[in-house]
Amino acid sequence: MFRFVILVLALEQVAFLSAADVTPRRDADYPPPELLAALKPIHDTCVTKTGVTEEAIKEFSDGQIHEDEKLKCYMNCIFHEAKVVDDQGEVHLEKLHDSLPDSMHDLALHMGKRCLYPEGENQCERAFWLHKCWKTADPKHYFLI
Repeated sequence: MFRFVILVLALEQVAFLSAADVTPRRDADYPPPELLAALKPIHDTCVTKTGVTEEAIKEFSDGQIHEDEKLKCYMNCIFHEAKVVDDQGEVHLEKLHDSLPDSMHDLALHMGKRCLYPEGENQCERAFWLHKCWKTADPKHYFLI
């Protein structure tokens, strides 16, 4: 009987999570306009360096997670251009967190708490893993510049 109750509660939790609104938040205040403006030069530099398309960026940000080698390296480029990497070129999460506006600190902590140990063969793969993890953790607040 006890196992049945746990199973029912677990299924109810899954149903609740699947019913939650995961439509990306896009309004006048989010993503923070000042952050988007500050990151626009980084976006432009990384688009040029990697050859990723605006469509691939938009689809990952507001649509579905998808594999794209140029997109993966674009994500890595953003980390490097924003100078949130350590001496080995790996993402330094504390630097990343500190670079965000105060209004995003709690969101970032929640989004990233299960994304601490990126996996992948190279920096582009690990950058993609982080973005995929963050988007999966909080699709409503995740965005890609």
